[in-house]
Amino acid sequence: MHGASREALAAARERLDALTDSTSVNATQLADELAAVTALLGREVSLRRVLTDPAQDGEAKAQLAERLLGGQVGGTALDLLSGMVRSRWSQSRDLVDALEELAATADLTAAQQSGQLDDVEDELFRFGRIVASDTGLRAALTNRAAGTTAKSELLSSLLGGRAKPATERLMTRLVTAPRGRSLEAGLESLSKLAADRRSRLVAVVTTAVPLSDPQKQRLGAALAKLYGRHMHLNIDVDPEVLGGIRVQVGDEIINGSIADRLDDATRRMAS
Repeated sequence: MHGASREALAAARERLDALTDSTSVNATQLADELAAVTALLGREVSLRRVLTDPAQDGEAKAQLAERLLGGQVGGTALDLLSGMVRSRWSQSRDLVDALEELAATADLTAAQQSGQLDDVEDELFRFGRIVASDTGLRAALTNRAAGTTAKSELLSSLLGGRAKPATERLMTRLVTAPRGRSLEAGLESLSKLAADRRSRLVAVVTTAVPLSDPQKQRLGAALAKLYGRHMHLNIDVDPEVLGGIRVQVGDEIINGSIADRLDDATRRMAS
């Protein structure tokens, strides 16, 4: 997002945090209602354009949203939406993207409030690795010809009782309503949102063998010191690394694996 949309999203995020700080707000219910509004505005292009039309008065747009959705969603969701349509958006689609992010953030907030956020982060990461290694599963989950019910049932069979409720809700929405994104891009976005809940960065750590808890703690502390922020470690074991460790934080790669050192030496010799 750029310009006005970025500012509008930042304000909506602050409002969501303020609302979910209250123990009276059911973050899971809020997530479901925001997701429902996302789906509605994703379908109803004309309504979306009216609600983001810069030529229309912000208060009038808020009143329109309240008339249309007042009996369908709770007061908290309506409060958020009303504030969002009062803001200016660079593109009408940006409003839908923002609502989708807020829905996911509300689910992650519910997980954080119940002490399950770390588990949800890990489950999202592990599921991404499973999908990456199973082309048949990925095809089933991304098949446009398959109905949402079939995809939901497949996910339920895979995650039901094995993953936290927030993980299952997030994955179901991602798979049944991808909105043009790849499954990998959606999972990456959810992982970043989960990390943001604790103002942490995500480090994808690839090692030849599993790390012990003390090793994870030392690595996490070293990375936190390096980047100046708390760090969540997603550990991926790959025997082909041969030894050492490979760490990726965003687009930056800290490479210390034997395999990569051998590759580097080979390239130098060839040149």
